[in-house]
Amino acid sequence: MCLLSAVCLLIAVSPLSAQLDRLRKQKPLDLSSVPDTPMTLVSAGTFLMGFDGTQALEDERPAHRVWLDAFVMDVYEVTTAQYAGFLSATNRAAPWQWESVQQAQHADRPVIGVDWHDAEAYCRWKGKRLPTEAEWEKAARGTDGRLYPWGNQTPTKELANFALGARFSYSQVLMPVHSYERGKSPSGVHQMAGNVYEWVQDWYGSNYYDVSPERNPPGPDQGQFKVLRGGSWSDLPKYLLTYGRFKLPPDTRNSYTGFRCAAHADSSGPS
Repeated sequence: MCLLSAVCLLIAVSPLSAQLDRLRKQKPLDLSSVPDTPMTLVSAGTFLMGFDGTQALEDERPAHRVWLDAFVMDVYEVTTAQYAGFLSATNRAAPWQWESVQQAQHADRPVIGVDWHDAEAYCRWKGKRLPTEAEWEKAARGTDGRLYPWGNQTPTKELANFALGARFSYSQVLMPVHSYERGKSPSGVHQMAGNVYEWVQDWYGSNYYDVSPERNPPGPDQGQFKVLRGGSWSDLPKYLLTYGRFKLPPDTRNSYTGFRCAAHADSSGPS
């Protein structure tokens, strides 16, 4: 037991004071220098969504043909620098773990700690929207039914950021959003496997594939969970599959989840 209460208090608060001093001394981010995310066009047409057989979970079956109108998708995940601009413009509450962001080091890392509402609000602020689950899968998978964005080869450290355990650090587990050139999808989109899970627009429905429309499926009208896609820095290869489906309550914030935006092809375009 510490008898010198003032000394004990000083010891207890000194780490917090040091952290606050460090944050105050950080060089302010020049928001005018933060580039917009380029977008890529995904052409209209059909693709194979889902998977059949014992390899697929029940909610990932059956494989079925889906028609999607043309849309555009962010080539990269939304970064901490881009999200800082959003926070500055909107005064929205900062994401979980935001106090550990150092823009000099982490500006090109994907933002994490955002819930579904944060992601949706950011995309709307940019004049975009979250991709539907079907759009996300087509952008990741293309039209040949591949298992991973780069093809059917088992993930390696040259193709994706995954299997790094459970201890989070912006510097140690997240990779810059433009990394893994060899791991791009057929549409030229980076890191649709690993790095961070990505929120999509849809509510989750375990049997939705049995009843979904053949054209532009929007997901269920309501639900308890929102869908995420792509796997994260922490996951094993089996969670990086292009058809893999995941779900969380929409107010969840964690170190595994970020997002990217999409738009209808007639409202935006590649830049």
